[in-house]
Amino acid sequence: MEIIVGTAGHIDHGKTALIKALTGVDADRLPEEKERGITIDIGFAQKQIDEVRFGFVDVPGHERFVKNMLAGVSGIDFVILVVAADEGVMPQTREHFEICRLLGVGRGLVVLTKLDLVDKETLELAQIDVSELVAGSFLENAAVIEVSTRTGEGLGALNDALLETARSVTRTADVHVARLPVDRVFTVKGFGTVVTGTLGSGEISTGDEMELVPDGIRVRVRGLQTHGETGQTVGRGRRVAVNLAGVDRDEVQRGMTLSEKGILRATQIADAKVEVLAGSAQTLRSRQRVRVHIGTKEALARVSVLNESGFIVPGSSDLVQIRFESAVVVLPGERFILRAYSPQTTIAGGCVIDNLSEKHRKREFALVRERLLEAESVLDRPAEMLVDCIERRGSKGLDFAGMQARTGLRASIVRGALDASVRDETIADCGEQYISKIEFEIFSTRTIDAVTVFHRREPLGIGQSLDVLRETVFARASPQIARAVIAELTATGVLLIENDKIRLASHKGQLSTEEAEATAILMSRYTAAGYEVPRLEDALNDAILGSKLDRPQIRTVFRLLVESGELIKVTDEFYFSRVSISLLADKLRQRASKSGDSSIDVAKFKELAGVSRKYAIPLLEYFDRAKVTIRSGDKRIILL
Repeated sequence: MEIIVGTAGHIDHGKTALIKALTGVDADRLPEEKERGITIDIGFAQKQIDEVRFGFVDVPGHERFVKNMLAGVSGIDFVILVVAADEGVMPQTREHFEICRLLGVGRGLVVLTKLDLVDKETLELAQIDVSELVAGSFLENAAVIEVSTRTGEGLGALNDALLETARSVTRTADVHVARLPVDRVFTVKGFGTVVTGTLGSGEISTGDEMELVPDGIRVRVRGLQTHGETGQTVGRGRRVAVNLAGVDRDEVQRGMTLSEKGILRATQIADAKVEVLAGSAQTLRSRQRVRVHIGTKEALARVSVLNESGFIVPGSSDLVQIRFESAVVVLPGERFILRAYSPQTTIAGGCVIDNLSEKHRKREFALVRERLLEAESVLDRPAEMLVDCIERRGSKGLDFAGMQARTGLRASIVRGALDASVRDETIADCGEQYISKIEFEIFSTRTIDAVTVFHRREPLGIGQSLDVLRETVFARASPQIARAVIAELTATGVLLIENDKIRLASHKGQLSTEEAEATAILMSRYTAAGYEVPRLEDALNDAILGSKLDRPQIRTVFRLLVESGELIKVTDEFYFSRVSISLLADKLRQRASKSGDSSIDVAKFKELAGVSRKYAIPLLEYFDRAKVTIRSGDKRIILL
């Protein structure tokens, strides 16, 4: 069993000394730390107690190094809050404690150090001080162990308490892709670049092709070590050193995340819920510049408070949008800390709800808040979170890659949740795109309505053009969604498609007597003309003279003939009967078949069709478009 334990507490309260007394390891590894006698950056040690292997993360207590402390507490299972018995609760004790609470650390211990330096009354005062600090918090019922690292008193009790606390740790199901927030990077001679961190989810194996995000650097895992031991695979919740191929040391820095390649996406806008500390000296206001600490990364950002007032007072919580000044990679459910830009004090903490958001306008706040609160309520339920992501995308829907990017869920989890949601008709499968069933039904209704309106407007029309339908009803939807909706409506017999026209299956167009007469005149004119057809305006004028319809009505009849395929457009001026075109195409193919020569030039085509160049060129160009012929220099090749 692997457990990661972090320390927290004020400077010089004995955190590093406590880790050394427990493990024999001095976690202060930097020369300047040893020279100055204070912890500057995070340090690491390990200890085995019975079946539990503890990885300890020692953090600096000085207020100037809180950002390093924040990098250290990312991914811990529980915390040891260290308080010196001779000083009691101090400013960084409070700040570190609040940071752990805001980050959702659910359990821990309190250790009163320097027991050998205090009398009974001073110890009792320190105990009261701690009790008041943790009242009502996750540490309210935690064990309080009194220790002297100089004499060793209390270390046995601390070991017992560590073991008991470790055995009470429960972890949620591991459903996310592999993610390792990088907290250290260095080179090892003969091996190259090495990164370390606590694996937050998934597994990493030797040989894996991975990615350093948000920079998108593709790398390969050359080797793995955990607690100094080489292994082939490392799972969630373990401290691990990863030897990487394909990247130089100076390309990597703390705050990056090592993850499965091609899954996670960088963002500069995320929606979240934040809690402003009751003891904060600042009210959190819209457009305020802040430092966001998430995972091992510190990023500058501005907040937009998603309420009418534009601020959140100390001691309360509300929804915000965080607009980062540089690209970051975050996921729903991730916790973070907000600190003031200057002076650097902790203001608030929160939880990401939407990691790939868009800017919200103030007039949209009411709807945005409703959607975000719904999304927040399902953050711990992967299947429901996935459905919620799709529903919030509305008519745009989501593809498989988009779902993984917005949830961080492993492919198998996403696939299982999708299959179940499609079966219970919560989600509609549109091929490569998924959309909520409600949105799918809305599209279906709009499609039927659009076709119905077309029939009312043009009762003689064969049907609405599919292209027009896509540009109107499906203007903001993907082609996959349009195809899926239309396919279902035709499969169920509601709509019919003929010659790229879509109509209601129940619609029967009926020509009036006058319209039928005009149709007969037009078809007779074009059939009798053969291949020397009249210009469009001349044909229309003939129909007007021979019928009782006006020009707009004659044009409608003419368009119906074109839509039905009875007349074929060759140019804007010249139309031919379908029968004439079909016969001429057959003549071309028969010529090629009988002669064994599949080529034909303009002169031979004129002779075959019995037409002048005026008609021959447009007809040949039409046959090129129709794939009856293909142009080759000054000749055509007849396609059999």
